[in-house]
Amino acid sequence: MLKLLLASASLGLPSLCFANTGQDFTHQPLGFIVLAIFILSYLCVIFEEQTHIKKSLPVMLGAGLIWIVIAANWTGDTNAVEHAVKHYLLEYGELLLFLLVAMTYVNAITERGIFDALRVWLVSKGFSYRQLFWLTGFCAFFLSPVLDNLTTALVLCAVLLAVGKDNPQFISLGAINIVVAANAGGAFSPFGDITTLMVWQKGLVEFWTFFALFLPSLVNFLVPAACMSLAISAQTPPSNNADNPLRRGAWIVLGLFIVTISLAVSFHSFLHLPPFLGMMTGLALLKFYGYYLSHTHISKHTDTAHYGQLGDIHPFDSFKFVAQAEWDTLLFFFGVIMCVGGLGFVGYLDLASHLLYNDLGATIANVLIGMLSAVVDNIPVMVAVLQMNPEMSIGQWLLVTLTAGVGGSLLSVGSAAGVAMMGQAKGYYTFFSHLKWSWAIALGYALSIACHFVVNKALFTG
Repeated sequence: MLKLLLASASLGLPSLCFANTGQDFTHQPLGFIVLAIFILSYLCVIFEEQTHIKKSLPVMLGAGLIWIVIAANWTGDTNAVEHAVKHYLLEYGELLLFLLVAMTYVNAITERGIFDALRVWLVSKGFSYRQLFWLTGFCAFFLSPVLDNLTTALVLCAVLLAVGKDNPQFISLGAINIVVAANAGGAFSPFGDITTLMVWQKGLVEFWTFFALFLPSLVNFLVPAACMSLAISAQTPPSNNADNPLRRGAWIVLGLFIVTISLAVSFHSFLHLPPFLGMMTGLALLKFYGYYLSHTHISKHTDTAHYGQLGDIHPFDSFKFVAQAEWDTLLFFFGVIMCVGGLGFVGYLDLASHLLYNDLGATIANVLIGMLSAVVDNIPVMVAVLQMNPEMSIGQWLLVTLTAGVGGSLLSVGSAAGVAMMGQAKGYYTFFSHLKWSWAIALGYALSIACHFVVNKALFTG
């Protein structure tokens, strides 16, 4: 198959051979082949639910094929392709290490029982369905900036399923509310979404400047939530007094996570070092604390068999949490960055940048990018924008961060939180149940953009 692809890309296509990177190949066979590979790869990602092929597989294969085609037909500086690949690899490497540490901490916090304790507390307090609707929404909005929208949605979905098993309407609307809130909350924090993280690591927006999006993000969450809450029952679900004690060291692990985030910010802001270095330092702290837990464990009546005995089952295994990271997601980022990098290498990103930002203007372009992220995942969309690197004010960079983050809420398939929620709340939360309330979400989307222009007017100058 590889030989066939290379042959078709090389034979009888003299226009594939080019001399330098300054040329535009978007209207030449090489460009068409690269674009076709990317489209086919991403179509496989879109139909992941039907094909059951992990989303990382097609984009990883597509990335390899794209750069094979480019390299096999390169006649200019032999180092140009290699340098381009290494540049994109460096971008991916920084993102990979940062996210790997964040995912490891989330897994450790989950294993120590903090999220279970939150779920049990909410279920046992006797809140009404409408109160739980608002509580889970606000929890999603404020947890997502620290965790991420995907993890937040999965954790709070467990609450919905626990308290609403006899109320399908509550689960359906609560799931929509959590998805919208998680996406909105992730938009005003560098850690809340992959798109904000990439913009921050690029140095385009300072850490604290992201919080200028707090009010627009809050509007994006509150407007559809207020509309949907009118359809929620005010009755109280049956109480549940299940006991779910925290495991030893739970709060210290959570504290170490906060320290790790602070290290990442400090490394970037004060030492001018990449944030991932601060995250890796924080991972070392977690591993040392895990070593301490493993060697000082005192048996309790709540322990399982052999729990905590050296040489057998340790009470805390930080390497296990690394292995449990979402590797499909991490490898998906690799494929996307490399694929989009290939499109940029042959000139498609320059073409798109000219059509969007020169012809339409930054504001219209950024609003359309948010709407596009409802159909196409916001990660490749933001990767493309960052590689276009258009000249924009801080206000416009914040606008595209906002729209790419919250635009995915318009459809259930537009964000990782929505896709995960459809899997976990299957039968309750569906594409069409979400679509029924897309008008309210679109209203929140429009008002959040308007709010950004009003409250952050000064950031659009310069």
